[in-house]
Amino acid sequence: MTTREFKIGKMDCPGCAHEVESALANLEGVRSARVDYFTNTLHLIGDVDFERLRQRVEALDKTVDHDSAANPGTDDAARLSGVVGFWDYLRGRPDSRLAIAGGALLLAAIALDISQLPQPEITNLIYILAMLVAIKPIALSGFNALRVSREFNINLLMTIAALGALALGEFLEAATVIFLFAIGEALEGYTADRARDSLRSLIALKPATALRVHGDLVEEVPVEALKLGDRIRVLPGERIPMDGTVLAGLSAVDQAHITGESLPAPKASGDDVFAGSINGEATLEIHVSRLSADNTLSRIIELLRTAQSRRAPSQRLIDRFAHVYTPAVALTALAVAFLPPVVFGGSFWDSPEGPGWLYRALAMLVIACPCALVISTPVTVISAVTAAARRGVLIKGGAALEALAGAKMIAFDKTGTLTRGQLQVADTYTDDCADGPDCEPCADLLALAASVEAQSRHPFAEAILRTAKERGLSYGSASAVETMTGHGLRGEVAGKRVTIGSHRYFDAEFDHTAHLCDVAARIEAGGQSVVMVHDGDNVRGVIALADAPREESRAVVAALGDMDIHSVMLSGDNNTVAASIAEQTGVDHFLGELLPQDKVMAVEKLLVKHGQVAMVGDGINDTPALARATVGIAMGGAGSAQAMETADVVLLADGLAQLPATVRRACFARRLIRQNIALSFGLKAVFLLLAVTGNVSMLVAVFADMGMSLAVTLNGMRALKK
Repeated sequence: MTTREFKIGKMDCPGCAHEVESALANLEGVRSARVDYFTNTLHLIGDVDFERLRQRVEALDKTVDHDSAANPGTDDAARLSGVVGFWDYLRGRPDSRLAIAGGALLLAAIALDISQLPQPEITNLIYILAMLVAIKPIALSGFNALRVSREFNINLLMTIAALGALALGEFLEAATVIFLFAIGEALEGYTADRARDSLRSLIALKPATALRVHGDLVEEVPVEALKLGDRIRVLPGERIPMDGTVLAGLSAVDQAHITGESLPAPKASGDDVFAGSINGEATLEIHVSRLSADNTLSRIIELLRTAQSRRAPSQRLIDRFAHVYTPAVALTALAVAFLPPVVFGGSFWDSPEGPGWLYRALAMLVIACPCALVISTPVTVISAVTAAARRGVLIKGGAALEALAGAKMIAFDKTGTLTRGQLQVADTYTDDCADGPDCEPCADLLALAASVEAQSRHPFAEAILRTAKERGLSYGSASAVETMTGHGLRGEVAGKRVTIGSHRYFDAEFDHTAHLCDVAARIEAGGQSVVMVHDGDNVRGVIALADAPREESRAVVAALGDMDIHSVMLSGDNNTVAASIAEQTGVDHFLGELLPQDKVMAVEKLLVKHGQVAMVGDGINDTPALARATVGIAMGGAGSAQAMETADVVLLADGLAQLPATVRRACFARRLIRQNIALSFGLKAVFLLLAVTGNVSMLVAVFADMGMSLAVTLNGMRALKK
C-alpha cells in the first residue's frame, strides 16, 4: 500500500471534503481517503490508478491534481481581495461562469417582465433557460453524489427545490434561487481561500534560492540543491534561506515570524539562525545545518498543513451531525409536503389563502444547507492557529486549541522553564568586602576560583567562569587539578593549594570566620547554592550561585492568574530551592524533590482535581509529563525537532512571553466557535420554523442561508486579527 497526496480543487465548504472522502472510500484499491478542507489535500492510502481516481473525483464536479502535493500557495486567484478579487475568482471557475451566464439571462428576463413588452410565456421561457444554465453543475454534483456515494448533498436538495418551484409555476423564484445559491457557494469558497492566505503568507517566507560560497566562487542555487555543511552568504535585508550556524559576520536578525520576538536578535559567529528570518545591516556567512525540507520554517509549515486533521471536539461532533442532517431534512420536507394534505386535508398546491405544503417543503430544502454549521469551527481554528504561528507559537490543530482554552491549571517545570536553566553567580562575600560584589577582594576571590574551575565542566564552574569573563577578570590556569567527589575540587595556583568546595565540606576541613559561616548558612536557607574558596592559607570567601527566574516569569504567571488560571511549579530540586523560586515567580503552589515519574503522577493528580491541565516544559526532559497533560506546551521549540513533534503547543522562542497571549487567543477562538454554532443553529431553526408555517419565501430562505455562511466565516476570521 502506498501513501500519496493530491490537490483537490473546487471545494467550497467542508461538506465538499466529506463528499470526496465518501466517494473514494468505496473505490477499489483505496484503503483510506482523508481530505483536509483548508489545505485542499487528499491523503490517499492504497493502490489505485490515477485515471480512475480522477474520474471519480470529477464526477462530483471537483478537480484533482497529481502533480501538486497540496501546496496551498499555488492558487493565484485566492491572493486577490475585494470585489475585483471575487470577480476574478468567479471567472476562474467553470461552474461560476455558468452561474454568471444564468444571472445575465435572469436580469434580461426581469427587465422584460418589468417592461411587459413580450408575451409572459417568452419571459418565463428565459427564466427557465437561466435556471437550466446555472443549475447544470449543481444538478450533476447532486445526482452524482447520490449515485457514487449514496448520499444526499445540498446540491441535490437545491436541485429538487428548483425543479419543484418550476412545477409550481414559480419561474422567477426557481431561477433566482439557483443563481443566488451558485454565487453563495462561490462566495464561501472565496472567503475560505482568504483564510487560507494566512498560511500562504508563511509559505512566502521561504526563499527559493541561496548564494552558495565555494572558495572564491559564489553561485546562486536553488535551496533544494544545498547540502549539509555548505557555506552560504546572506546579504543585508535578505531572508535567510536555510537553518544554520553563523561562520562570519555580525548582524541583527529579525526572526519575529519564527520565534515571535519583537526585536531583532544579535547574531555573531557560532549563533544559530533560522530559515525565513530577515538579515539586518551586515553580510552573514552561514554553515548549513539542516536540509531545505527539514529546516525550522518547513517543519512549521508542514505541521500547520496537517493541523486541520487534528479536529476540535466540537468540529468532530458537528461533522457527525451534518452527516445525518441533510438526509433527515430531506425526509422531513417530504413529510411536510404530503402528510398535512393527506392527514389534515391541507392544500398541497398554493392557494389564495397562502403557500401550499409543497412550497413550504421546498423552502425547507433551501434553508436546510448545513454549510454555515459545518464551516463554523474549521475557519475559526485555521485562523487562530495561523495567527499564532505568525507570532512564534505553533498550535497543532483544533483539539489542542480547545484543550488550551479549557485549561484551568497550568503546571510549569522549573529548570529551564520558569528559570533560565543556567546557574549564575548571584553574589560574592569576603571578610574584607566593603563596597559590595564589585570590590577588589570579591574580584580576587572570583579570579582565584576561576583559575581552578577552568579545568572543570561542572555547572558551578561554568557559572563562575562566565561571570569572571563578563567582569573582565584575568585569571591563570591551575595545575594538578583533582576532583573531590561530592565535595568540590582543588589545584595548584602560584605554588599554593587552592580548594573550592561546599559549606559542609569546609565546616569539616577548614577553619573560617563566623561571619562567612553565617553568610553561607543564610544563602543556603534562601534556596541558593554555596561554594567556598580556600587559598592555601585562609578561607577567602563565599560565592553564591543560583538558577535565576526568567525576567518574564512573574509577569506571565500574574497574567495567567488574571484569567483565573491557577499555576503550580514542578521541580526536582529540594523544597528549599523550590520554595525560593516559587516565591520569586508568584506561582500558586509548588512541588519539590520530584523525579520524572513523580512529575507524571503529579500531573495525574492535578487532572483528577481540575479536569483539564496544561503542562509547560522544555519538550525533551519533561516529555512524559507533557504527554500526560491535557495539552503539552514546549518552549524553545525553534531549535528542537523533538519539541515540535511531541508537544501539542510549541512556543518557538526560548521564553514564556507568548504564553498568556496564546491562552487568550485560544479562549477567543473558542468563544468564536460557540458564537458561530449558536448563530448557525439558532437562525437555521428559526427559518425552518418560518418555512413550515408558510411565513418565508424561497428567495428569503436562500438569502438567509448565504448570510449565515458568510457571517460565520467572517466571524471566524476575526481570530486572525485579535
